[in-house]
Amino acid sequence: MGQLALDPLNRRIINRYQGGVPLTETPFDDMAKQFDITPGQFIERIDQMLARGWLTRFGPLYNAERFGGGLTLAALSVPEERYQSVASLVNMLPTVAHNYRREHLLNMWFVIAAETREKVMESIAEIERNTELNVCNFPKLQEFYLGLWFETGENGELKTRSIQNQSPAISSEHQLTETDRRLVISTQEGLPLERYPYAAVARRNLISEKEVIERMQRMLTSGVIRRVGLVPNHYKLGFRGNGMTVWDIPDSKLDKLGPKVAGLDFVSHCYERPRYEGVWPYNLFAMVHGRNRDEVRDKSEQIAQLLGEECRAHEVLFSTEVLKKTGLRLAA
Repeated sequence: MGQLALDPLNRRIINRYQGGVPLTETPFDDMAKQFDITPGQFIERIDQMLARGWLTRFGPLYNAERFGGGLTLAALSVPEERYQSVASLVNMLPTVAHNYRREHLLNMWFVIAAETREKVMESIAEIERNTELNVCNFPKLQEFYLGLWFETGENGELKTRSIQNQSPAISSEHQLTETDRRLVISTQEGLPLERYPYAAVARRNLISEKEVIERMQRMLTSGVIRRVGLVPNHYKLGFRGNGMTVWDIPDSKLDKLGPKVAGLDFVSHCYERPRYEGVWPYNLFAMVHGRNRDEVRDKSEQIAQLLGEECRAHEVLFSTEVLKKTGLRLAA
């Protein structure tokens, strides 16, 4: 087939399968039928889009918190002359799932995802030891929304819409068995690009294909797996404006206003996080995406209008560099 650009069919594939793919023995056959191509042609297109950076992954998206793991957002204020060396020290930790440079005094923001909550705190302590800098820890106090669908049109138009979280809200945690844990490790970087990917995972783990699918279905139902699908690189798709908008609103109003902000179709993440007196006055975080900064500012203004007089202050922290982006990585 040769080198592929993001042609109309590739756009349709990305638009169609971000929201999830059913757990079947032949997911590539099922998806290929929708576009009247062979499974081999479909797999080759996915492989090419991964190689060219249009996709970052195809497979399950894991939620560490659902199996008793830990997850937090943290930030550093890094002197510019030390920025690259500090980024290397932070990124070398396997528990650092994402890391971004942002325009702010707190100019390095990273997500720590670990198998236990204790390992999150150990990672923060290790970063402080290695960098000799203070980490500002912003754990999630309340989740209002997580999920966004990036759509591209054949004429280059871009739009976003909410993606339904397939995992139900369940109060109890799913306890991973050792076999479950091996399945997470086998698939956390993505599914094998083979016609029978779950059979390939089964061979690696010396269990049956049926057991792999059944165990992953239980993890999907319990919320350990948010969904199985394509993960696009929104920068490559044209969403170059990415701003973490942060808001200072009365704590007593969060339960009412948080869901309203989360309901906007351009917000991909919306959380309550802690303030730091004298350093950080904001308690509501909402991630906004657009084609450029002006579009993000316009969307931020829509949030400001929605919050009205309850908004006492806000900022937009634009991301200027992706320093690391891997997602959850459990140690083998």
